[in-house]
Amino acid sequence: MPFRSHRYSLGARLFLSAAICCALVLVLAGFGLTTFYRRSAERGFDERLSVYIKELIADLAAPPETERQAIGDLGEPRFDLPLSGWYWQIIRLDGERPTIRASRSLVGGQLPKLLDQPIAPNARGLRESYISGPDDRSLRILEREIDVGEDGRFSVAVAAPSDEIDADIRDFRLALTMTFLLLGLALVASTIIQVRFGLRPLVRLGAAVGMVRTGETPRIVGRYPPDLAPLAGELNQLIDANHEILDRARTQVGNLAHALKTPLSVLLNEAEAGDGQLPQTVKAQAAIMRDQVQYYLDRARAAALSGALGGVTEIAPSLDALIRTFSKISQGKGISGSHTVSARARFRGEKQDFEEMLGNLLDNAFKWAESTVEVSLDKQDDDGPGRIALLIDDDGPGLPDDAMMDVVKRGRRLDEATPGSGLGLSIVVDLAKLYGGELSLQRSPLGGLRARLALPSV
Repeated sequence: MPFRSHRYSLGARLFLSAAICCALVLVLAGFGLTTFYRRSAERGFDERLSVYIKELIADLAAPPETERQAIGDLGEPRFDLPLSGWYWQIIRLDGERPTIRASRSLVGGQLPKLLDQPIAPNARGLRESYISGPDDRSLRILEREIDVGEDGRFSVAVAAPSDEIDADIRDFRLALTMTFLLLGLALVASTIIQVRFGLRPLVRLGAAVGMVRTGETPRIVGRYPPDLAPLAGELNQLIDANHEILDRARTQVGNLAHALKTPLSVLLNEAEAGDGQLPQTVKAQAAIMRDQVQYYLDRARAAALSGALGGVTEIAPSLDALIRTFSKISQGKGISGSHTVSARARFRGEKQDFEEMLGNLLDNAFKWAESTVEVSLDKQDDDGPGRIALLIDDDGPGLPDDAMMDVVKRGRRLDEATPGSGLGLSIVVDLAKLYGGELSLQRSPLGGLRARLALPSV
């Protein structure tokens, strides 16, 4: 089953997971610290208010009655400013009619009693809450119930605007947000560095495997961390096993070829020594058998080698040798052959298979050309990356359009009257398919036939 590429790379997955985890931790830490700071700010504010409550309680408990006329002199001018937000209030709880004393800042108003609300006192006997003041401002209020003996029971309350708490919390949130943003950026940068540094051996291993695939090195080389070294070793063992299997396949194919060629040669020799129809028939059929055996042996060998690692063939040297050979063979016909293929062009596969495919195509081209055979690269190749397309053109008679597809599809000979087994194009088609390529026939700009051979490249 072929592998499918995931949307995200391994590095991106590691980075995203780390970034999401860091963001969640920072957000949760921000909420926790903000909540903790709010409680701390409230405690600090409550300490200030509790000091005033203690002073008011001290004034209530101070004898004689005449000294209580000075209740409320707390040394804070804001308790005297109308609707300043700073208020105190004392209510007698055990009288027939509640007696209320309050700061001037209340201007006749009254603070709600926390005693009447389901608010439990803390360890110091203080009830604390937020209320809406006379001018609808949010107030922080502290209230305490005291018993001064014969003088009665009182509720003492002090309230002040909660704006100071909110301002402190806003400043803290701003500072915390800026700090966490800088910390988050630092964590992101460190995560990128860690991912790149941590995945570098894996990238080197992938590059080493690619070098083996393209034939630059026979095995994976280099030093890797302890957790990757076993993988590199296993890959080398797999490469060695692959080469061993291919060597055995070559040997077996060669042995089979020799085992079959010898009896066929004997039959041909015996047939040539005889006269009559039977020897001629045996000779013809034995020749066909020999060609068929060679064809299927080549196909089996190519099938074994097509998946081999590291097979790379330089195209230009093979083209030079083949064109030179066919030019000599066709010297009497005056056919010239040339190519414009770059020296950097390479085929990802075995040299013998490449020369088998190109040799058959050049054989047909030189056989039917009038004077010129040209080989070039398809500059408008749309086969995608890792592919290359060779164009073999001749100025011969060509083929009708309806015959081109039929010749490639069925592997038929171009002319049954021409000597040969007729397996040339079939070999090219089969070998090209084994390597994931294809052969197609078109009209040549030279006037004859164009064979387009698409193959994998490096």
